[in-house]
Amino acid sequence: MKKPLVVIGGPTACGKTEVGVLLAKSINGEIISADSMQVYRYMDIATAKPTKKEMQSIPHYLIDEIEPDEEYNVMIFQKKAKEYMNKIWKIGKVPILVGGTGFYINAIVYDTDFEQIQQDDSFRKEMYVFAEKYGAEALYEKLKKVDPEYAKTLHSNNIKRVTRALEYYHFTGKCFSKYNTEQKQKISPYHTAMVILTLQRQVLYDRIEKRIDVMLQNGLLKEVEELLQRGYTKEMVSMQAIGYKELIPYIQGKISLEQAVSDLKKNTRHFAKRQLTWFKGQTNGLWIDVTNKTPTQATNDIIKYLKELNIVGE
Repeated sequence: MKKPLVVIGGPTACGKTEVGVLLAKSINGEIISADSMQVYRYMDIATAKPTKKEMQSIPHYLIDEIEPDEEYNVMIFQKKAKEYMNKIWKIGKVPILVGGTGFYINAIVYDTDFEQIQQDDSFRKEMYVFAEKYGAEALYEKLKKVDPEYAKTLHSNNIKRVTRALEYYHFTGKCFSKYNTEQKQKISPYHTAMVILTLQRQVLYDRIEKRIDVMLQNGLLKEVEELLQRGYTKEMVSMQAIGYKELIPYIQGKISLEQAVSDLKKNTRHFAKRQLTWFKGQTNGLWIDVTNKTPTQATNDIIKYLKELNIVGE
């Protein structure tokens, strides 16, 4: 009998955190973060990391677990997430995967096999050096030449993901886009309920704008400054995250604050658009437009869906 797994995905600023907590309280669940950045310590505001108050005593895993200069990738995420899932099942609860990093979500839902990918990290380091010397855009151009289909799903500044795809091509001679397609054709080993929250496009963009204004009011600039003071540099994968890479040039006196904030809002909108594109490629699941729904109403819709799938009882 397959074990239950609930996934709540969707673009940034759509309300996944609150709905996840409400659902966990309703179905006796615990939350595992499927966010590639919330795992880092000291990076709280730009990553929209849930506060203790927002968690409402619901256990959250893969939040605040590693230092910003530590290695973190989809394979590490998958290993840790599966360990937490087993821990949650063991105590009779339901694991709820909450986040917007689609690649990470698929790694769990389809139990992606990464063993066939070469573990020699010399090529990866070589690509990081190349990006530092010639820029992220030059690295991205390398990927566009060998795997244009996968390149379309990434932002050119996402050095980690671009490198990962180049690394796969380097060691296997195959496109990462084809590998992803093959993995998605696998049947999930879990009794999975995929739930995608979405918003009308303009409402989502308005939320993003307001959220960033609040982040700045709450001390985002100070957070970035303190990370730099701790010795974390703009070349690190963690510091390439949206919210950090846009403000560093301002702190270094290279651009105005107005320009930095404008870049941050634009990049976040583009990021949300890419997230929506990715989730639309997932054919199975419940889509909930939360534009005119409260978090409680959305949660009730999810519970109804889980009952239909026999993941939770009546």
